Amino acid sequence: MKKLNNKVALITGSVRGLGKAIAERYAAMGADIVINYSKDQVSADEVLKNIKAMGVKAIAVQADVSKLVDLERLFAEAKAAFGKIDIVVANAGIEMVEVPVTEFTEEQFDKVFSINTKGTYFTLQQAAKYIENNGRIIYIASSTTSFPVPGMAVYGGSKITPRYLVDILSKEIGHRGVTVNSIIPFAVDHSGIFAEADSYPELRKQLLDSCPMRRLAEVEDVANVAEFFASDLSSFVNGQHLLVNGGAIN
Repeated sequence: MKKLNNKVALITGSVRGLGKAIAERYAAMGADIVINYSKDQVSADEVLKNIKAMGVKAIAVQADVSKLVDLERLFAEAKAAFGKIDIVVANAGIEMVEVPVTEFTEEQFDKVFSINTKGTYFTLQQAAKYIENNGRIIYIASSTTSFPVPGMAVYGGSKITPRYLVDILSKEIGHRGVTVNSIIPFAVDHSGIFAEADSYPELRKQLLDSCPMRRLAEVEDVANVAEFFASDLSSFVNGQHLLVNGGAIN
């Protein structure tokens, strides 16, 4: 059943990992898709081809989310192409882990916060301006905002501010029937820093030991929740932060 027929979904950072999985899930549900990428046009073209093969409309827009002018153009082009935007997923971000507080440089700090904090803030701002009444806004947060992990001070800190923004925005535009929620994934296998099976072995072990289900998340686990938040089933779920972490305790 195509539960998202006649809907338009914009997903930032959607040429790989979680963003790609969510874009493909929404397309499978019948939504027209706005793909966003920063630099990798080859991957964007491939994702665009796969999504169009599902029988929906799609466009790919290059935009650096750390630049407001790019975000304004992204949303304007999406509106011009489809006439409306019903679902926005603020997914674009970068990870930087296993760096102690005492070793983080100003350059690294600025890079992480410019994308994860500033970029997400203005993505949510533009979403609030463009989203149709009864629309859905979803932020992809991080479990580091719930469970502090050594070596992730700047990464986790950069993801906390947008989580607070979800709380505020859900109250400011809730009267329009728009829901604003966040998904808080556990570390995701085969994606991000764990794209390679042998990457970050000590961190992987630490995370596996903390999870009762003895595995990391998969992109499908997060896409399942993104499906719920985009659907009518979540029409009265607003300002919430849903952990997708298999019961992990840290």
